[in-house]
Amino acid sequence: MRWQGICYRAHDPRWAFAPTSGEGAAARGGRFNPVGVPALYLALTVDGLFAEMGHGFGHRFDPLTVCAYDVDAEDVVDLRQPEGRAAARVTLDDLAAPWALDRAEGRRPASWRVAADLMAAGAAGILVPSFANGAKADAANLVLWRWGAALPYKVTVFDPTGRLPIDQSSWPAG
Repeated sequence: MRWQGICYRAHDPRWAFAPTSGEGAAARGGRFNPVGVPALYLALTVDGLFAEMGHGFGHRFDPLTVCAYDVDAEDVVDLRQPEGRAAARVTLDDLAAPWALDRAEGRRPASWRVAADLMAAGAAGILVPSFANGAKADAANLVLWRWGAALPYKVTVFDPTGRLPIDQSSWPAG
């Protein structure tokens, strides 16, 4: 399906010069991407963004640079509802599985299998429920494996006044 809308993401300020890179996810891996696979994780709401960044725990946030993104992407699979999951042959348990624990214990996370299968079938990304502790029942995320500055997988950071830094030299060493 084609998905168009506004999404949100928060960055470590030191990496705010590359708000569409996906390299942080590739370096560490995530729920829907193994290490080495770039991914762009975007929240569909500002509330969802903060639930994801805080992982649902009541603690103070490290400083963040929050950005809004305009997205117009083809080949997105909607896994938010049971009908979409059934069509993709995906279960909610596969999506919600404890991926970090599985990884720490040497198992391949079920969500990585889902991602690999969908990427192999041509999906550019997925719409998924949020699994952050304390997220609202309707909170959701868009996870992209293919994106760029042009259609059919267009993602543009909203920065009309040029406030984002150009490169990492904007930040003091330390």
